[in-house]
Amino acid sequence: MMKVIISRSYNKNETLGSLMIMQGERNSFTCKTIELPFRGNQHNISCIPEGTYKVMKVKRPNGDDAFLILDVPDRSNILIHKGNYAAGDHVDTLGCILPGRYFTDINEDGYTDIAESTVTMQTLINILPDTFKIHIL
Repeated sequence: MMKVIISRSYNKNETLGSLMIMQGERNSFTCKTIELPFRGNQHNISCIPEGTYKVMKVKRPNGDDAFLILDVPDRSNILIHKGNYAAGDHVDTLGCILPGRYFTDINEDGYTDIAESTVTMQTLINILPDTFKIHIL
């Protein structure tokens, strides 16, 4: 049985995480995630609350593959999609989860960013089923 888990670390500028795909007791894939900081689950400025959510593969209007996180309390259209920035002058998320290979400061603005998001997202699309549950801790 497959289990998808995001373990988070919070700070005032962003939320950093590790996403693990477990096959039984074996970790079959790990990547990093970056999100907005937790600000009370407010629309467009906060990451979503910890919990267990159903997820399904979707196509974004721009044609990109993504995962839609369903039944988030008081929120909608929360995705896992490619992107690099969750803090600073340019952000790629309004509450979504951005996966990548490692953390770095891509644009040298003093904020943590996530690198190799496109390739990491494609790996997730290739290995995750069309629907699954995600456990955010």
